[in-house]
Amino acid sequence: MNLSTADEESAQEIHIPADIDWQMLDKSKFFFLGAALFSGVSATLYPVVVLKTRQQVAQSQVSCVKTAISIVRHEGFRGLYRGFGTSLMGTIPARALYMTALEVTKSNVGIATIRLGIPEPTAAAIANAAAGLSAAMAAQLVWTPVDVVSQRLMVQGGENPKIPNSTSTCKYLGGIDAFRKILSTDGPRGLYRGFGISILTYAPSNAVWWASYSVAQRLVWGGIGCYLSKKDEVSSENGVNTFRPDSKTIMAVQGLSAAMAGGVSALITMPLDTIKTRLQVLDGDESGRRGPTIGQTVRNLVREGGWMACYRGLGPRWASMSMSATTMITTYEFLKRLSTKSQESLTP
Repeated sequence: MNLSTADEESAQEIHIPADIDWQMLDKSKFFFLGAALFSGVSATLYPVVVLKTRQQVAQSQVSCVKTAISIVRHEGFRGLYRGFGTSLMGTIPARALYMTALEVTKSNVGIATIRLGIPEPTAAAIANAAAGLSAAMAAQLVWTPVDVVSQRLMVQGGENPKIPNSTSTCKYLGGIDAFRKILSTDGPRGLYRGFGISILTYAPSNAVWWASYSVAQRLVWGGIGCYLSKKDEVSSENGVNTFRPDSKTIMAVQGLSAAMAGGVSALITMPLDTIKTRLQVLDGDESGRRGPTIGQTVRNLVREGGWMACYRGLGPRWASMSMSATTMITTYEFLKRLSTKSQESLTP
């Protein structure tokens, strides 16, 4: 679908390159380059995720700065990357599933909604929302077990009891050891602890994010696109001034739109993410007793710090989602351009 917009009152039109859909991609190049690019993005943003997770499981409110200083002081800088190896191993297949479901759904739903006569802006928002929903659900099949293991490792502090972040009573030697101990204590269900609430968190969040991103892009182009774009010297036949933004301008608008969508999504889904994290890091009882339910987890949070306890780690999560969204969408659009088939292969 083309994201080009027009301002009829000022007789100005912005020409933006058309979206690259699933059929236009070289799949092998798409997945290979995607694994490399998103591994780099994950490595860059991982310390922020660790800080967010530590704050969510803390028994009292601890600032982000104090949490970071505590980790570095007692565990060294390696503490900011606890569980990264495990997370990275799961990121690659989870991203592959995510990208496949996203592009296939967006392409098919987009075509279907256009055929139904739905206006293009609305059709784009619907297609993006459906794509985000299906992509999140597909990725969680792989990501939830990885998330459980990596978060257990994230909150596992050093031997110093002053570190105010871990409720875990079990010590793990690494991802494989954590995987084995979770299986022996909780069984396969332990690896999918919080799967339901993960779906409730990430599926609507992704739907909201992709729909918001589609709408935000149009708002940004409509509001400031004309001032950031280069003006053609030649007007069209009907007197409309045509603007053709360069690649840097397009990336800037995409990044700003992604940050806006990420911030909104983080705020809406923060309580669910906090509950999910608490459920996933609690150790199972050796006698077979299960951990607290969702209701008990909510009551514990409210008892610890009122309803605002559900928003612990909002700062790091807001920053993480905004930065991740901005980096992800610019990287993702760059990846799609790199993976586009040649014009000869696109012709029937």
